[in-house]
Amino acid sequence: MVLSVLALSRLSIVPASVDAWQGQHVIIIGVDGLSVDTVSTAPVPRLRGLILRSTWTLEARGVMPTLSSPNWASAINGAAPEQHGTTSNGWLLHKVELQSTCRAEDGKFPTIFGLLRSGYPASRIAVFQDWPGFSDLLENQVPDILRHEPGAARTTEAAIRYWKENRPALMFIHLDNVVHAGHSHGWYSKVYFKAVEVADGYIGQVIEMIDGLPVRDSTFILVTSDHGGTSYGHGKNSLAEILIPWILAGPGVAPGLIIAPVNTFYTALTVAWIFHLGPPQCWIGRPVLAVFRQSSTLAHAGASRPAAPPECGQDRQLPSVVVTRLPGTKGAGGVPAGQIH
Repeated sequence: MVLSVLALSRLSIVPASVDAWQGQHVIIIGVDGLSVDTVSTAPVPRLRGLILRSTWTLEARGVMPTLSSPNWASAINGAAPEQHGTTSNGWLLHKVELQSTCRAEDGKFPTIFGLLRSGYPASRIAVFQDWPGFSDLLENQVPDILRHEPGAARTTEAAIRYWKENRPALMFIHLDNVVHAGHSHGWYSKVYFKAVEVADGYIGQVIEMIDGLPVRDSTFILVTSDHGGTSYGHGKNSLAEILIPWILAGPGVAPGLIIAPVNTFYTALTVAWIFHLGPPQCWIGRPVLAVFRQSSTLAHAGASRPAAPPECGQDRQLPSVVVTRLPGTKGAGGVPAGQIH
């Protein structure tokens, strides 16, 4: 099927004031190449402080191949490479080698950003990326702002400034300094540990911003990664590469270690659940409901929500969403190695 997110005028989707959005807020901080071992052993006081009030696991799993594009795509797509078709970073091989099981108007697999725009056309959506390749993974016309800033410091600064001025419903902040240190000096090197410490400082800046605002009680912060690494790289099949941190703080979250399995493609489903959005049928993940207090899940079940996306093959139209059949899709294929990131 084809999931088409119709272009909307910026004048129609921007709220009148910073306080116009009355729903929950979600900030996802994606630290590229962050190994789970360094969360336990590196000097990361801000991240450990966040863990104390979070539901968390250091045993969440990414997808194979353990490269950035397939894993970040899976996190925002609610599906694995077999469904969204992104199997490499695209430098030596085609980034998308498989025809996806469904796609947005611009040819990309539907993401949490497009789903939020469809469900809440007036919501603000922001993406700030240290790695320019991240924008290749989402519908570029959907976010109110999609900005690449060179370096994690400038990326964080720009994201914080925008959030203070606009309070978007959903913001994704991608930091790339850690993975660069791993490639240049090796995972678990002194330089790598220092890069993790620096990234912890940027995470702390975001946390301090939220803690100083009244919207703290309605804001979720999720810190995660795409992959770990070994030696000077990643992209192979080892636990050191596929295990990722998944740390969620926010209203209704039950702090403590997550016992249930968590996969990276559960991220989009969990965010969709927070916003009361029904996922597209081509998403295969599920929300990590075990992280929420029972009172929160019961209250959530009784709350109103936007209409769910139509099922595959239906020809009915929702606000800003049209679904038609995409023939010949098949979610199977090989997993190439490709150049790593």
